[in-house]
Amino acid sequence: MTGMLTTAVRRAAALREPRAAARIARVLWIVWAIVVWNVAFDRTIVDAGRRYVNAATLAAAGAGPDGRPHFVAMDDWMRPAVTRGLWIATAAAGAILVTGLALVGVASRGPASRSSS
Repeated sequence: MTGMLTTAVRRAAALREPRAAARIARVLWIVWAIVVWNVAFDRTIVDAGRRYVNAATLAAAGAGPDGRPHFVAMDDWMRPAVTRGLWIATAAAGAILVTGLALVGVASRGPASRSSS
């Protein structure tokens, strides 16, 4: 049991080394950017789907300009949403990725190199 504890402590200490810590931080920023991309894209698509269902319901109920039911094409609502979702998600994830990796780069230089610049 003591050998396992010693091994675990050594591995934890190795993760606190600057190079390993910077590598872990980079991976975590990348994972965060991927999660944000997925959430932003999904949210945009879900919102467009809700707006489409609302418009289709109103159209089927005869709330059109002529007062008669009419057809609302899903592509007219969802195709622009996919494009908008791609742009929004990519911008959000890109901002997180650039910021995070830049901050890790600054932090990994250490205090000695920052004070001499």
